[in-house]
Amino acid sequence: MTLVFRRSILQCEHDLSLHHLAETSVVFIIHNDMSRKHRRSGKRGSGGKHRAEARVAEGRTGVTRGRGPHPLDNWLLGLVLAGIALTSYLTLIAWFGEHPAYCGAGSECDLVQQSRWSTLLGVPIALWGLLTYALLARAVWRLRTRPGSWRAALTVTSVGAAVSWYLTAVSVFVIEATCAYCLTSFGIMNALLVLLLVRRPAHMPEHAWANSLPVPVVSAIAIVFGLFLHFSGLFDPAAGPEKPYLKELAIHLRNSGAHFYGAYWCPACQEQKALFEASAERLPYVECTPNGRNGLRNFACIKNDIKEFPTWIIDGSRHTGVVSVAGLARVSGFERSAEGSRKE
Repeated sequence: MTLVFRRSILQCEHDLSLHHLAETSVVFIIHNDMSRKHRRSGKRGSGGKHRAEARVAEGRTGVTRGRGPHPLDNWLLGLVLAGIALTSYLTLIAWFGEHPAYCGAGSECDLVQQSRWSTLLGVPIALWGLLTYALLARAVWRLRTRPGSWRAALTVTSVGAAVSWYLTAVSVFVIEATCAYCLTSFGIMNALLVLLLVRRPAHMPEHAWANSLPVPVVSAIAIVFGLFLHFSGLFDPAAGPEKPYLKELAIHLRNSGAHFYGAYWCPACQEQKALFEASAERLPYVECTPNGRNGLRNFACIKNDIKEFPTWIIDGSRHTGVVSVAGLARVSGFERSAEGSRKE
């Protein structure tokens, strides 16, 4: 009886052990399954988080990941390089004092190239165009991989296009002549503006029209207004329109055989020119130091024994130092024409 009882107890303990082991196995399997689900969920959440962070970084830095160049990028770059080539040629021609090809003396093109609108702050307007195209080339190149550069490119192009419209209007309505080179640059700059507007990175909220247009438009208006004031003579009378009296006197001095000898480094010579404002280019000026201050002097200056600057030789008489406008009119026998008086 005792033996049977012990066997029953042992059998119960064995059954309990098997039951506990089975429960433990089930719990372990459930735990592992939940762990795997958690890890998969974590990976998906982490991937989504990384993608969101990447989008934020792209918008903040302007760097595009996984996107190739836009189809218009090559067109933009080609037009910019064409503009650089054109303005480089015109700048070199202006510095060497030559006429561009197919732009002979007295032609409409020459009238535009020699007008007072062809220089700005003492340098050819073509040089300012070259600098504009150079800035645009950098912005367009960055635009291939950095959509954030689009606004900078649009601003530079808007200013360039607005200036082109202003100068073209001056050429047509004021000078009443056109220049093929100027019209070519006008076409290039406006084509760039149209392509950039189409090229807008619409996937970036910060480049919405409401955010992108104000700066380029305001910048273009401000620059053109500044040019208008400059060429009206507000900041520098020499850049403004010619006064009839000064223009007639300068033409009279040149036609009478008078000569104004000076040097580019001479402050008094610059003061003498400034008296004639926008008509200074009409004076019969002779540069005595074309090879530098200590270089070989102009033969005409040596022949006439020019030792002081400025020196005027009018009707055989010599006048040194700055001579007033009234003084030049008196010694040269200038008499104002009736037509000139009516114009003034």
